[in-house]
Amino acid sequence: MTKNNSRNIVFIIISTYLALQIFSDIGSLKILKLFSFSIDGGTFLYPFTFTLRDLIHRLTNKRTSQLIIFQSVILNLFMALFFFIIGILPSDLDVGEQSEFSYVLSPVWRLVIASSIAELLSELLDTEIYSMWVKKYKEKLLWGRVLFSNSLALILDSIVFCFIAFYGELPNSVLLSVIFSNILIKEIITVISIPSIYLIKTNKLN
Repeated sequence: MTKNNSRNIVFIIISTYLALQIFSDIGSLKILKLFSFSIDGGTFLYPFTFTLRDLIHRLTNKRTSQLIIFQSVILNLFMALFFFIIGILPSDLDVGEQSEFSYVLSPVWRLVIASSIAELLSELLDTEIYSMWVKKYKEKLLWGRVLFSNSLALILDSIVFCFIAFYGELPNSVLLSVIFSNILIKEIITVISIPSIYLIKTNKLN
């Protein structure tokens, strides 16, 4: 595959990664009840960002992956701030009170901070574990680098997010249930996403 094709693929993967990060944060505004477990809506998209980050790492380098992670956190914080500002600005009463916007999209800052910290720590951990795996196995066992790095990072993400977001607000039994359900679903989605690491064979961009 040519360098130009590789560059185009990298752009597509990076933009998809950033989009899924934002969609996940918006989806997290709704807490779902499935099989007696409380799960935030973003859980169904967010795990894919770890595999996309692995693809970015594979096609570029560790430094680029780290920069994309910080960019994602900044964009999510900016999104929350933007929604907050729009929510407090006066509505055009000729159109209507439009209070639904504030009800749905105005951020709960504790959740925003929890999400940002959890994302930053877990995605950086994913990067480090992925790098260690590549140094040891090179291009062998591609499935292992995704499964191992994502699994540990997603566990950290779920624990950090849930404790910062909900500790003291929820009974400990409920909090542990939320953590367990988040980890379980994220790990299942990680396994589903593993084949994607084999879809792209290209020259590494340096």
